[in-house]
Amino acid sequence: MSEQARFMLVASPLMKHSPAFDRAAALAKASGAALHIVAFDYLEGLATAGLVNEQALEQMRLGYVERHRQWLEDQARPMRHLGVTVTTEVVWVDNPLHEIQIHLKEQPMALLIKDLQHASFMSRLMFTPLDVHLLRECRVPLHFVSHVQHARPRRIVAAIDPFHRDEQYADFNDRILREAAKLASLCDAELDVVYAYDLSSISADEFGFGNASTFFTEGKAKTLFDAQGDAFRELAERNGIAPERQHMIMGNPANVLCSYADAYDIDVIVMGRIGHRGLGRLIGSTVEQLLYKMPCSAWVVSPQVLVD
Repeated sequence: MSEQARFMLVASPLMKHSPAFDRAAALAKASGAALHIVAFDYLEGLATAGLVNEQALEQMRLGYVERHRQWLEDQARPMRHLGVTVTTEVVWVDNPLHEIQIHLKEQPMALLIKDLQHASFMSRLMFTPLDVHLLRECRVPLHFVSHVQHARPRRIVAAIDPFHRDEQYADFNDRILREAAKLASLCDAELDVVYAYDLSSISADEFGFGNASTFFTEGKAKTLFDAQGDAFRELAERNGIAPERQHMIMGNPANVLCSYADAYDIDVIVMGRIGHRGLGRLIGSTVEQLLYKMPCSAWVVSPQVLVD
C-alpha cells in the first residue's frame, strides 16, 4: 500500500480565512491527500518589545501563538468533517523561507499551497517577496492561489515552450503536461494547452542564423514558425492532447497567457520554471511576470534538477 500523499498549506499570519484554505481542502479531498497547515508568526513589535520582564514577554508570545493555533484548528475542523486528514502548526520565526525549506526536507510534501501575496513592481525591485523566493528555490510543485471562483478548478491551461534548446530540460514540457493532466483528471476539469510564441524575442545565433539583421526575413521567419508548430503538435499529441485543445498563439507570452486566462475563465494555469545562474534570475522570466498579472491561480512546476 502506497504512503498517503501530503500537501502543505502556508497560512497567512493574519488569522484570516483566505481562498487558499478552500482550494487546499478541495484538492486534498479529491486526491485523498493529507493536509498540513502551517503559519509562520513573527510580530516585530512583540518580538522587540522593551519589557523589563523577559518572562512576561515570553508569555505574551506564547499566548499569541496559542491563539493562532486554536484559530487554525477552527479552520481545520470543517475540512476534517469532509474526510480530510488535517494537522496544524504555528511556528514563531522571522525567516519563513528558511523554515519552509526545513519543513519540506523533514516532512516531504507533494505540493505547497499558498495565497499569492501581491506586491507592486517597485516593491519587488527593492525587496524580494517570499513568493518569489519560493518560486526560485522551492523543489516541490507550488500552487499560488489567487482570484478563486471555484474551490475545485474547472478549467485548466498548461503553458509550454517546446522550442527550448537546453538538453538538460528536454523532457520538462512533458512533465508540465503530465502535471496538468493529472490535476485536470483529479478535478474533472477541462485542460487546454497554449504555446505563446514571440519571434521578436528569439536571438539569431541561438537558432543557427549567422546574421541577426537577416534573421527575420520572410523565409527564415516562416521556417522557424513551421519548426515551432511541428514541435508543439508533436509534444501535445505525445501527451494525448486533442487537436481542438491545442492553441499556438503569437505574442508576448505573459500578455498572451493573461488574455487567454481572462477570456476563457481559466481557474489555474500550469507553468514550468527553470533556474538560472546569477542573481537568482529566471530564464525568460515569464513565470515571475505572470505571477502578479494572471487573473487566475498559478501552478508552478520545477525541473527534477535545479541549477542554483
